[in-house]
Amino acid sequence: MRAGPGQVLAGRYRLTGRPEALGAFAVDERSGDVVRLRALELPAVLIGDQEPDAPAAEPGERLVRRVAAVGAAAPRHARLLQGAGAFVEGDLLWTVEERPAGQSLAALLAAGPVSAYRAAEVVSDLAGALRELHGAGLAHGNVTAGSVLVCEDGAALLGGLLPGVAEEALAEELGGPGGRRRYEVRAALVGPVAERWPLDGGPAGDCWALGVLLHRMATGRAPYPESGVPELVTAVREGRRVPSEACGPLGPLVERLVQPDPALRPTAAEVRLELAALLASAPEPVDGPRVAGPQGVPAPGSAGPAGRRRAKRAGRVAERARAEAARAEAAGPARPPRIPPALLGPLLVGGVFLLLVLGVAAVVLFAG
Repeated sequence: MRAGPGQVLAGRYRLTGRPEALGAFAVDERSGDVVRLRALELPAVLIGDQEPDAPAAEPGERLVRRVAAVGAAAPRHARLLQGAGAFVEGDLLWTVEERPAGQSLAALLAAGPVSAYRAAEVVSDLAGALRELHGAGLAHGNVTAGSVLVCEDGAALLGGLLPGVAEEALAEELGGPGGRRRYEVRAALVGPVAERWPLDGGPAGDCWALGVLLHRMATGRAPYPESGVPELVTAVREGRRVPSEACGPLGPLVERLVQPDPALRPTAAEVRLELAALLASAPEPVDGPRVAGPQGVPAPGSAGPAGRRRAKRAGRVAERARAEAARAEAAGPARPPRIPPALLGPLLVGGVFLLLVLGVAAVVLFAG
């Protein structure tokens, strides 16, 4: 990537840092918003011998129009990152997406798996975004840990829609609508990421990806091998995967989401309802102390509305326990009884006998 800090792309996006791995942060000089730019390298067959400053070639324009059409049709939703279109500059196809403060789920999962209930909170947010997207007649196709942003308040936002569309469009442009060539191009673009290789596309494919992501969050790994695309695709086709029992209370839902028959998978709306019921029955507390992640982002397992409610209730229980312990400490140690319990019975009998003797003596005394 030949862009650098301070450079302006497409006449409006000023880069704020050095690009890495075909991605960069920038400020939209028209709106002042921070955006995330992602780039795809366009092969020479698509750009020909055009000069760097020349207008984009026709294949590049087709890709831009296709990506822009999806961005324009996508609904606005609180848990869906909004795409701002695409453009071609030189030999790169760029997509633009809003970028609020937060940390990617992939970066947070680098520290290890999270609790089943924190995973449920995150995927519940994603299912809400997918429900709106599917209702608009669109599929996402790029539901991965790298496409999820965890905000500073713990909410999870689903991004990656336009980059995913760009990858699929480029694979089709280079390899045709299907066949071996398209598979090879797509494998090079997508890589061995289990969530990206369902047996079917559309909304059912997105829900399958939710099941894979739930498994990844709860166990720290995908349910399918990710050593390479051929191994991954073969395992998915043959149904060879890690048992969903490893996901704890999420296991039954994961099992239904990754089953081969798309007609039997729960919809995004059903996933959200089932996760809400699971969260409502979560034990108290479900997580340890709240720990801040990188850049102040709450680490998985500690944030989110349900997590905050559970933390408050657990705090009240702990406070009552501390108060009771303080009262017991102030009262001091309990004093042992002055009379051993074993002697109480004999002493009581002896006392009664003594009273009888004194009574008899008094009668004799007064009678005499």
